[in-house]
Amino acid sequence: MPRDEIEILLACEPQESLITSTISQNRQQSTAHLYMVLIATAVGLCGAIGAVAFRFLIRFVQATAFEGSAGIETLFEDGVLAEAVDPLAAARALEWYWRLLIPALGGLVVGPLIYFFAREAKGHGVPEVMAAIALRGGVIRKRIVAVKALASAISIGTGGSVGREGPIVQIGSALGSSIGQLLKVPASQLRVIVACGAAAGISATFNAPIAGALFAAEVIVGNFAVAQLSPIVISSVVATVVSRFFLGNHPAFVVPRYELVSPFELFPYMLVGVAAGFVALAFMLSLYKAEDLFDAIPIPEYWKAGLGGLIVGAIGISYPHIFGVGYSTITDALNAALPATLLLTLLLLKIVATSVTIGSGGSGGIFAPSLFLGAMTGGFLGTVIHAWFPAHTASSGAYALVTMGAVVAAATHAPITAIIMMFELTQSINIIPPLMAACVVSTLVTTFLNRDSIYTMKLRRRGIDLYEEENHNILKSIRVHDIFDREPEIFQASDNLNTVVQRVLASEHTEFFVTNARGNLVGSIHLRKLTRMLAEQDVLRDIVVAEDLLDPDPPTVHADNDLDLAMQIFASGVIDEIGVVARDNPKKLLGSIHKKDLLNAYNREVMRRDLAGSVSSTVLIASKGQQVELAGGYVLQEVQPPPRYFGHTIRELNIGAETGVQVVLLRKRAIAGGGREARVPSADDRIDEGDRLVIAGTRSAVEAMDVI
Repeated sequence: MPRDEIEILLACEPQESLITSTISQNRQQSTAHLYMVLIATAVGLCGAIGAVAFRFLIRFVQATAFEGSAGIETLFEDGVLAEAVDPLAAARALEWYWRLLIPALGGLVVGPLIYFFAREAKGHGVPEVMAAIALRGGVIRKRIVAVKALASAISIGTGGSVGREGPIVQIGSALGSSIGQLLKVPASQLRVIVACGAAAGISATFNAPIAGALFAAEVIVGNFAVAQLSPIVISSVVATVVSRFFLGNHPAFVVPRYELVSPFELFPYMLVGVAAGFVALAFMLSLYKAEDLFDAIPIPEYWKAGLGGLIVGAIGISYPHIFGVGYSTITDALNAALPATLLLTLLLLKIVATSVTIGSGGSGGIFAPSLFLGAMTGGFLGTVIHAWFPAHTASSGAYALVTMGAVVAAATHAPITAIIMMFELTQSINIIPPLMAACVVSTLVTTFLNRDSIYTMKLRRRGIDLYEEENHNILKSIRVHDIFDREPEIFQASDNLNTVVQRVLASEHTEFFVTNARGNLVGSIHLRKLTRMLAEQDVLRDIVVAEDLLDPDPPTVHADNDLDLAMQIFASGVIDEIGVVARDNPKKLLGSIHKKDLLNAYNREVMRRDLAGSVSSTVLIASKGQQVELAGGYVLQEVQPPPRYFGHTIRELNIGAETGVQVVLLRKRAIAGGGREARVPSADDRIDEGDRLVIAGTRSAVEAMDVI
């Protein structure tokens, strides 16, 4: 073979190898993507079936509670599932005492059901799904499906002032998590599958495929990445098609044809958006204030939902509009069929009723109540605005429609989802421009006043900050109380120079603290000042006392300060030791902090973070479900600790003996803005929700630990 042909072949061989490798990688990615699409299709199907079954369960409970046997007989019309019982019309037909008792009886059933079988089913459900994705790799207990469905159906069906979107998100997510766990997919894929379940639930229950996908991406995952969005969209579409087969294809609300009457009207809509932001904020604060109030009531927790139901029933005696999801009342507001005084009254009562239902331990969502609050707010303000400017504004129904979306956007901090959701719920496209303006304004108002949405606020109250960032200032993560010397050198103010010199010569300290007869700190003496006295020691030994040598205003720190503050003090002067005083008494000396100890602590933390960083660089993918191969057949992986570990120390759990793995690193989730701290754990370190464990062991032991 000629030389030039050999050279050409040799030059082409590496390129052919590279091309082959690239093709192989693309095939693997395509296979993985196809696998996720198939799973998403299955999750969408299961989510739709779950949503349809959940809606039927609500209808069954409503019919039983408000209409008795006659209502059960009308559940099906010509073999098709009938429309839901209207709690408003049914409640008006009942005697007042039934309006009082039905919600209370529902609460008495729901409270023990949640308390004894699945406490995650308490409340509105979405925060629990967000926490499962962020903190537990998407793992949700399988029993949530049954308990959440039953508890929420009873809460809604007996008149509890809650919606069905939160429960169906949790139900769909739990179904997705169960499928993912059954298939043993990696944690990164499991999170996406859980989001697919959430999207399927929203899409099926509201007949809103676009909004369902956006809700899962914007709220549940918080990421619009194409790789994650594709299976979510597939799941949402499948769920919508299946639900339409059972429930039909029609909007949730039938409204008149509204449109922007004049360009001038955009300003009133923006003002209504501001009002919607404040209403959403009041709703959020009221919701969690109610939780605190019910937590403080000294009765067993499982009876509190019954008490909450009794309060809701008392409101419903005169205003049964607040029962259930309230869609019939919302429809009346959208059609401008309610007087302004009733709209304002229902706005206030709905905030109270929903807060009491959820705060007392009921189960249900906050999406429908947010729609209700928006409709009442917009209807009331729209009535006033239209009365002032009848020629340039639409009727109150248009404002009710726009403000529904604005309150949802403000409460959830998800304006894109709210805009698309309102379009799909009403199929009214002409009102989109003012809807967009109001949703953006309302979201700006609430985010300016409170960084948390109605979902993340619940998590923050539990010490979980989904938006925290790692703290790169090492010294800010270490406290003074971790390293300070509790036995500093102390002189009495009356000690003479000879006594001071003798003790200084025998001491390794460079800073000496002086206290008076009452033990209060009066100042400090630095070694450099004392050396100037040594030449005249024989003359001054009986004349000069410690009080004559001191600096009366030395810098001090508190035990709970971070070392960054201490380093700033060291950097600003020539002292090598700082006094540590009590926060409630700045004259009470607790000890001192040495510059060398601070530097040693810094170096130890750097080494600790280097270890964490080196491990993190190899287990960055491990936190997403993959393993790092170690020598001798061992693997390394970051896992989410199971819920039963929470609140216990590593010693108490005896993890090594129980599971056969060793905890290499403990990654603590900080409560107050300190980022995530990674450290080599001791036996007395406690594991809390949100923490992560980097474990090492045999492949079988690590895999068993990962699915506990």
